[in-house]
Amino acid sequence: MNPVLRWFHMLGSPPYFNQFALKWTPWLTIASLICGAIGLYLGLFNVPADYQQGDSFRIIYMHVPAASMSMMVFAAMAFYSFIAIVWHIKLCEILAMACAPIGAMFTAVTLITGSIWGKPMWGTWWVWDPRLTTELLLLFLYLGVIALYQGIEDRRNAARAAGFLSIVGVVLLPIIKYSVEWWNSLHQGQTFSFFGASKMDPSMMQPIIWMFIAINLWFFASLLRRARVENLKRESTKSWATKVLIGEGEQR
Repeated sequence: MNPVLRWFHMLGSPPYFNQFALKWTPWLTIASLICGAIGLYLGLFNVPADYQQGDSFRIIYMHVPAASMSMMVFAAMAFYSFIAIVWHIKLCEILAMACAPIGAMFTAVTLITGSIWGKPMWGTWWVWDPRLTTELLLLFLYLGVIALYQGIEDRRNAARAAGFLSIVGVVLLPIIKYSVEWWNSLHQGQTFSFFGASKMDPSMMQPIIWMFIAINLWFFASLLRRARVENLKRESTKSWATKVLIGEGEQR
């Protein structure tokens, strides 16, 4: 078997995943904090104020990565859910449901930081702008997935039902992304791109790249942490999980 395929096959084993998550979560967390500190320092102290927006533009270093992650996490949740439903892989169910609260947090941060930015720019905390409205709908979708998962007692059936909702909800993602172009929106168009031409000055792009890296690392660390906890709950009757829980209890 191909070594990469063999590794993915092993990762589906609950005991192996537990060890993998336990090993990599601290390193990803530390790397996230370091990259985030660099990004915030550059964004707050190394980049000059915007000629139109002044210092208020600096909130983009949190707003833009959070907005991007709010959609990327939902896409990942739907992807894991699809694999779980088609191939009945339990770990993918766990990963999909672990994505939901993290994605909801990113969406909430996006809406909050967007409101903070909008107050000095638009003179109000909230407008029913297409981008803001669709992002709010995304938050409701996340909350719906969480509520559906928590509302069904059987974990496998709960994950399957919530997974179907996440797959259906994927249709909202392109609407969010292109809402600024499709409708008359107050929200400014895309100014930053990893793969295309960016309208931002290079000095302003460096902090946002660091923040993108930091938030992605934090997401993976949080995902592994949440998935590991849920994995242990589901496997709590197995001998290996009992040993892990007893060992961690003694360390405390």
